[in-house]
Amino acid sequence: MRVYECAIIGGGIAGLQAAIQLGRYRHSVVVVDAGDGRSTLCRGYHNLLGWPDGVSGETLRRAGRLQAGRYGVTFIDGVATAVRREPAAGAAAGNGRAAGPEAAGGPGGGSREDGLFVVTLADGAEVRALRLLIATGVKDRIPDWPELRPCLGVSVFICPDCDGWETTGRRTIVLGAGDAGANLAMELTPWTRDIVYVNHERTPLDPAVAVMLREAGIPMIEAPVERLLADDGHLRGVRLADGAELEAERAFLGFGGNEVRSSLAAMLGARLSSSRHIEVDPRTKLTSVPHVWAAGDVTVHSEQTAIAMGDGLQAAIWMHKSLTLREPLPPAAKG
Repeated sequence: MRVYECAIIGGGIAGLQAAIQLGRYRHSVVVVDAGDGRSTLCRGYHNLLGWPDGVSGETLRRAGRLQAGRYGVTFIDGVATAVRREPAAGAAAGNGRAAGPEAAGGPGGGSREDGLFVVTLADGAEVRALRLLIATGVKDRIPDWPELRPCLGVSVFICPDCDGWETTGRRTIVLGAGDAGANLAMELTPWTRDIVYVNHERTPLDPAVAVMLREAGIPMIEAPVERLLADDGHLRGVRLADGAELEAERAFLGFGGNEVRSSLAAMLGARLSSSRHIEVDPRTKLTSVPHVWAAGDVTVHSEQTAIAMGDGLQAAIWMHKSLTLREPLPPAAKG
């Protein structure tokens, strides 16, 4: 069975940027992509250099795959369900460079063949590699309203740092649950004061948060939302379960409880934070497990596409160094 030099779990922004860089180093690279990350949902990133009118996640993903493919990167569409480490059996990996037992590369380094990572997919297939990058991201907890997906990144948003600007001068509804939605509503006040918070799940607020919400002049409606009112991605408002309708041009989602997809890292014993994000060395993106890197929102809950690109690029550079032993690696992530 083929042994790749680098396996990347996650074909979103961080994973694609890493794949491009590793491909340019002429390493053999495979990307396992479940195709259900944040970048598959957003129809418009508006704060990226060079895209003043916005760019969709699908556009970036499609371009990234084509670009990585030029460098021989292999893509497998599937879900990684497990990962384990096995002792190396002397198998050489794909680009023709010597794969013998070179001298150790310092803390976090080691030879090219001191172990193989075996990634198991949902269909039972296995992928083997010398180095592993986990870029599995975060899954947002959002309602299954049929009208929602066409609006994401166009008139309905999740991240105020990315898209608070889009509410400027527009009536905005925050749809959420408890403190998470209330806090998000208050974060939007630099751009608009015409905000209504709909506590869709009727989750009780912390008394201090409730006071701050009132002081900010943001009314709260405790009622479930039946559906969004939208035309081709352009929000007109929402209809509540009691039939009442609220008009708005913009909406933000603030439900909290997002899933940090770090379970594969946990299987390998990687150190996780209290929020279950993977802890990494800030310089190299190396986890606490030798030869395992992580990048993107699964490590830093930044929700920024540009940062995900930088993380993926940074991780790829240090994966390359570990394979060629050009430079000793610093220690793995500290607790």
